Formats: sequence, C-alpha cells, structure tokens
Amino acid sequence: MTFLLEPIDEPGNRSRAVLLLIRTNRRTASGASRNPALGTERSLPGAEKWPGLLKEMNRWKRRWLAVVLVGLLVVPAALAQDGEAVLAKIDSVLEAPHDMVALQKMTLIDAKGSEKVRTVKIFAKGSRLRLIRFLEPAEVRGVGFLRLPSDRLYLYLPAFRRVRRIASSVKNENFMGTDFSYEDMSQTSYRKDYSVSAFWKEKGLLVLELMPRKGRDVSYGKLVLYADPATYVLRKVDFYDRRGNAVKILTIDRIEKIGRYWTPRRMEMRTLKTGHRTLLELVEVKYDQGLKDRFFTQRNLKRIR
Repeated sequence: MTFLLEPIDEPGNRSRAVLLLIRTNRRTASGASRNPALGTERSLPGAEKWPGLLKEMNRWKRRWLAVVLVGLLVVPAALAQDGEAVLAKIDSVLEAPHDMVALQKMTLIDAKGSEKVRTVKIFAKGSRLRLIRFLEPAEVRGVGFLRLPSDRLYLYLPAFRRVRRIASSVKNENFMGTDFSYEDMSQTSYRKDYSVSAFWKEKGLLVLELMPRKGRDVSYGKLVLYADPATYVLRKVDFYDRRGNAVKILTIDRIEKIGRYWTPRRMEMRTLKTGHRTLLELVEVKYDQGLKDRFFTQRNLKRIR
C-alpha cells in the first residue's frame, strides 16, 4: 500500500497533515480492510473519520482551484493594463519635443560589408508632421519624404519634378534602398496603431508585445518593444510579419539627454533575410525651433536647402 502526507489549510491560518491511505486492499463499508491472501479483516485506525476528512479536503481543493482559475484570468489582464501604461510612457518620450530639426548620417551596408553613405535632414513636429530631405550625395540630393495627418505620405523625386502620393498598399516597401519602410519612416508613436498583448521584464528591460488594433492599416503582424525602465527610452524593436516570422530588428543606443529630451545618437535597422543594414547616426539636433504647420507642405517638399 502507498501513503501520502498531504497538508490541509484551515481557517485562522492553522494547518494540519492528514495521512491518506492510497491503493489499499478492498475496503469494507465500515472502513475495514480485507487482505485477500490471508482472508482476514482488520479495522484501520480513525476509519470512521475518513468520510469527513475527505469531504473537507475536497472542499478546500475546490476553493484553491477556483483561486487558481481566477488568477489565470486576472493576472494576464493586469499585466496588459500595466503594459498599456508603459506604452503610454514610451510614446510620451517619443512625442516630448514640440518640434525637431536634425541632421543625420545614413549608411547603407550590404551583407558583404559594402557601404553607401548619405546625409539627410529631418524636420518633425509632434507625431503628425514629418519632412525628410536627402542632401548628399548628388544622386539622391533633393529627394524628399512628407508625412501629413491621417497617414498621408508623399515622395518627391527631383528627376520627375513631381510629388507622388504613396499608396497604403506599398507602405511596407523599402524607402530609398534603406531597411526602413515608408511606414517605419512615418511611425512616431505606437498606441494609435497597436495594443499590448503581453508585458514582461527581460535582462533589465521592459518588454512589450504589441498587436495591431482592429481596423488599423499597418504592415506588421506583431512588434516587440524593449525599453529602459528608468527613462522609457526604446532600446530595441523586433518586427514580425503577418505570419509571425521575424523580419527586422531595430537597435537603439548611445542615448543622451540633449536639453530636456532623451535622444538616441545611433540607430540600426537590420533585415534578417538579406543581412542588409541601415545605420543612422545623429550629427546634430535642435529642439523646439517653432516650426509652423505650414512648413509641412507638398510645395515645400520640392525645395532643397
């Protein structure tokens, strides 16, 4: 026969152990046990108390099971709520400057290590307005990108001397041979397009798994954000397609506080399938320059300066 020592919690934070008899020989209705080999019958100590003890055990087990089931439902929901609060803080860091003018060095690096270097100037106001101009080299000088409210995206190519609106169907295509898509170039916050599906901590960073909100026109099936718990500055973003495959990784480092704002001086986007990378290095930045909304126009997109 087999014995099991099992604790039973009782009200008042008291506990006691009950010794259970498992796989005993056949038991009589009175709690006695019959030994088939000897043909004898004997009474087990405390047998008359077994029905009450078993009933008590079952009652407490049902209570604990209910607690566990409730926990399985409540804990993920609570974590998601905490995750939404973290996501709000991440967005608040991204949207903190009233406006920004930045000069960046852009380096395109293929899988063999060959490099192409470009210089770009970025004008941004809040999370709604962004204008990007290529300054160097000559082959891309004057190319411009404009983002307006309601996700309106425009591209200017000097060779054609016209502004072309970017259709939503091509938002996931690479921008000017870089590893950033048109959608990446226009993404300035996350709450509008994504909701938190999971939240945890990993290697000292806050980690958020984001899924697209219903009805939002986004190219990715999932994003995983890694943020500094002290500053809520993003340090890494993993991008997944609609099939759940990892497609790109954005790493962010050399974080500095310039004026009142946390600023990354280096970002690298890597395409996993090809090994191609795009490195963005901050040359200079000026915040809160008083940019007007009227600066962000298709007409101004054509100007080179």
